Amino acid sequence: MGIFAKRTKCKTRRRLRDVDQVQKDLTNARHLELYKETKAVEDLPGLGRHYCVECAKWFDMESTLVKHTKGKPHRRRLKELKEGPYTHKEADAAVGLWTDNGRPRNTTTEIDMM
Repeated sequence: MGIFAKRTKCKTRRRLRDVDQVQKDLTNARHLELYKETKAVEDLPGLGRHYCVECAKWFDMESTLVKHTKGKPHRRRLKELKEGPYTHKEADAAVGLWTDNGRPRNTTTEIDMM
């Protein structure tokens, strides 16, 4: 099927935090606090007061944040977070580097002679 909205996902200007980073933000408040300290408050929309943790986005007003939480992109992000980040084992399997310890196949072939 392909990647949904591939052109917009590849742009670095609107780059969002990855799923594993957001997972750490949700589990560890200190991790989120360290990320927020890297941003200058004056440069953020709404002076950094309205932040969606799941989507890693800042908003101008509280009403915009509430509207965002009811929207489809926010629900998609919640679904991604529910699935969890990929592990190294899953990444290796996607590339083809896995160990198949299933049923052994019969490697010998018997030829009937008539």
